[in-house]
Amino acid sequence: MDWLDRTAKLRQWSRDGVRAPHKPLLLLYALARFQADSEGGLRYSAVEADLKQLLAEYGPARGTTPAYPFHHLVSDDMWEVRTDRGTGSPGTGVRELRASGATGRLNPDLRVALGREPSLLGRMARVLLDLHFPPSLHQDLCEAVGLELELAETDSLAAPERRRRDPRMRDVVLTAYEYRCAFCGYDGMLGTMPVGLEAAHVRWWAFDGPDDVDNGLCLCSLHHKLFDRGVPGIGDGHRILVSQRFVGRSPAAREHVTSLAGRPLIGPQPGIRSIATAHRSWHLAEVFRGAPRPSTT
Repeated sequence: MDWLDRTAKLRQWSRDGVRAPHKPLLLLYALARFQADSEGGLRYSAVEADLKQLLAEYGPARGTTPAYPFHHLVSDDMWEVRTDRGTGSPGTGVRELRASGATGRLNPDLRVALGREPSLLGRMARVLLDLHFPPSLHQDLCEAVGLELELAETDSLAAPERRRRDPRMRDVVLTAYEYRCAFCGYDGMLGTMPVGLEAAHVRWWAFDGPDDVDNGLCLCSLHHKLFDRGVPGIGDGHRILVSQRFVGRSPAAREHVTSLAGRPLIGPQPGIRSIATAHRSWHLAEVFRGAPRPSTT
C-alpha cells in the first residue's frame, strides 16, 4: 500500500485556491502523537483544544472546528474513529463527539507500516509540509505538533509526482528588488553575498503559486516569517497592510512591524512586473489575519 501517495492525495474541499489544511494538520498531529506513543488514541475531548489552536495558527483566518477533519479523515483510509458504543464516527457534531468518547487513531495497517519502517513517518510528514505549507513555517509547525525528527527527504522513486521548482526564482526576485527587503529596506551582505534575504512567494507554492517575479517578494528573514503568518499583507497601490491582531509593545515591534502600515513596497526596480493582483488577493483572503490597522503615514 502506497502511504505516501495516499498522504499526497488527501481528499480536501477545494475551490479557486482556497486553503483547507484541516486534514493535513490533523494527520501531522496524529503522526507526532504516534511517534510519542504508538499505542495511544486521540480522544476528541482531550485533543480538541490542541487542534483548535493549530487551525487558528496555521489554517486560514476563517473560523472552523476540528470536528470536521476528525470525522472526515476516515474517508481517506488513513484514520479510524471509535466511540464508547463501538467502531464508527458519530459525525461532525462537537457535542456528540465529546459525549460519545470519540477517539481517533491512525489506520491499523498504517500503524503496522510505521512500526515496520520508522522512516516512513518522516517521509509522510515531509509530503504534508511540502504540499500544504511554505518552507518558512515547517520548523514552527513541527514544534507546534510535537514532531521530533529530522524530516527525511522523500524517496524520489516512491514519492508522488510533483511540480518542479525553478531554481532561478531566488536570484530573479532578489535582483528585481535590488537585494533589499520590500518591507523594511534591509540589505545586509556578508562579503559579497546577501545574508538574511529570502525570496517569498505571495501565493504559496503549495497552492499553485508560480515561480514568477510577479508572485515574488524579496524579504528579510523576519518579514518573510511574518508575511507567511499573515501579519503583513499587500493592499491596493501596493501599500503594506498590518493586521490588527498583531500585538507588539516594544519599540522594536513598533519600528519593524506596526509602523509599516500604509507604506509603499520598496521595489521592484523599473521595468520589472510588480506583484499580480490575483496573487495579492489570494494572500489577503487565505493568509492575512483579520482587518488591517489604520495607516501610520
